[in-house]
Amino acid sequence: MLNTRTTSGRSARGDAALWTVLAAATGYGFWDAGSASLALDLVLPLAVLAVAVPWSRRRPGAAVVLVNGLCVMGLADASTPGNAHVLSLAALSCLLGARVAEARRPLLVLAGCAAVDLATCAVLRAQPVWWFYALTVLPAALLLPWLAGRHWRGRRQLVREGWRLARGLEERQHLVAERARLTERAEIAADMHDSLGHALSLVALRAGALELSPDLTDRDRADLADLRGTIADAVEQVRETVAVLQDPPGRDTGAGLPVNDTVEDLLSRAAASGVPVRWERRGASPPLSCLVERGMYRVVQEALTNATKHAPDCSISVRITHEPDRTRVSVVNAVPSAGGPAHAGAGPASGVGRGLIGLQERVTVLGGSLRTGSGSGGFHVTAVLPHRATTAARTGTPAPGPVTAPGRPAGIHGAASPTGTARRPDPGMAPDPIRAGDPDTAPGEVLPESAERLASVRSDARRRSALAFVAPVVAAVFFVPSAVYLAWQLTTSVLPPSRYDELTPGVPRTELALLLPARAYPYPPDHARSAPRPPGARCEFYRSGRDLLDEVDLYRLCWSGGTLLTKDTVPAGRP
Repeated sequence: MLNTRTTSGRSARGDAALWTVLAAATGYGFWDAGSASLALDLVLPLAVLAVAVPWSRRRPGAAVVLVNGLCVMGLADASTPGNAHVLSLAALSCLLGARVAEARRPLLVLAGCAAVDLATCAVLRAQPVWWFYALTVLPAALLLPWLAGRHWRGRRQLVREGWRLARGLEERQHLVAERARLTERAEIAADMHDSLGHALSLVALRAGALELSPDLTDRDRADLADLRGTIADAVEQVRETVAVLQDPPGRDTGAGLPVNDTVEDLLSRAAASGVPVRWERRGASPPLSCLVERGMYRVVQEALTNATKHAPDCSISVRITHEPDRTRVSVVNAVPSAGGPAHAGAGPASGVGRGLIGLQERVTVLGGSLRTGSGSGGFHVTAVLPHRATTAARTGTPAPGPVTAPGRPAGIHGAASPTGTARRPDPGMAPDPIRAGDPDTAPGEVLPESAERLASVRSDARRRSALAFVAPVVAAVFFVPSAVYLAWQLTTSVLPPSRYDELTPGVPRTELALLLPARAYPYPPDHARSAPRPPGARCEFYRSGRDLLDEVDLYRLCWSGGTLLTKDTVPAGRP
């Protein structure tokens, strides 16, 4: 409400200032006219301006029509068509272009005003000077300020769109910073799950192995059982922390922390901890990208972590097979025998583990595939990875791969692993407007709405600028020849008063030819044409001065048989 009130007050002050300027110009015109009518030439125009200026905000076309009516009153004046209302007409025409976006209706208004001006001259049978005024000055006061107003509007719109785009970029920068913070949290969660969870599982396994040692007392076994329970609680706390830190499911969070160990180091540590694991590598080891190496490491680590947690006494077999264009990683852990003593915490859990979901996403992003499920020999985790990360890893488009089997025995279960090996763009975030608006943008890349809008505004501004330049040129091509021809007629039919005084009635035309202008004035007023003349005489009219925008006295010369009969003066203005 306060903002609306402030805007309304600012608009009222602007209208008052504009009315004051136009009223001052009107008052100066009234004072300069001298014998003008107070009611018609001062009070009425000020009242019309008091109505037209506020209307220029809601109905700018109607305001232009009102002020054009004041100019029509000038065309009806017998002394001169020019008056100070042309300034008011130009000002309101400029506001029409600045406040109305479209061009069709304003052009109709301007064309209608010009038609009224010309019709007024035709009805009043105005003199050539009035026609010249209606054909040049009034159209220029209507069209050129309107084009200037449209150009001003386009520039303001371009600036507004530029600031709007800048605000959008600033907001996007804040979103990127927030996403980087969330990505860092997710990377911490990934490291806790992949590294700390794996280490805690190995510690719990060794504590369980020590608990079965025959050299320990019952008290030592109880302490080891409490230690193993504490470690299990720590694993659960890590799982809860990961669930809090991770991003929503289905969103990749980054590449995670670097892995310095190799798969062989990982398997050696597991065997040294008492895990019954055996492994083999088949085929020549090809040069693998760091992303694929890391993905293969995570696959083995996740499978070992969950196998030692849920089936600690079962053997684990790891096989890495290098093929010409891909590497196959297979981890198989035996399932505990039915009815056998299950290790604490080794029972199956309901639902699908978040670790498998994260592992599936990681392998898919690399352009590979992951299969999990029961088979001959136990529970299988098989990942097929390309030697080089494909386009899916760089663009974030998931590569097609088999879906994890819904059934899950007691072999694999773990916490979430939200990280991937390559950053994928957020589908909810618009492309970079600067990069999308670059001429080097890749074909087929969709421009954001802000860049399209800015390009449209720039195009409109350039078109208005071109129109503002071309329109005066076209108007000049149309009006200048007629104006030049009219001025030529007026100036070549001038008979100076000194030569007029030398003309003597009764002298042949041949003797007076040097004193006469090249041609007679072709547009004498009606009252001059209808003035009484000698019988049988032919009369010609000449202008007494070179003033093009004001009426001057006319000289009438009547001839009979090539001899000057009479000469007289027709006063300027109508009787």
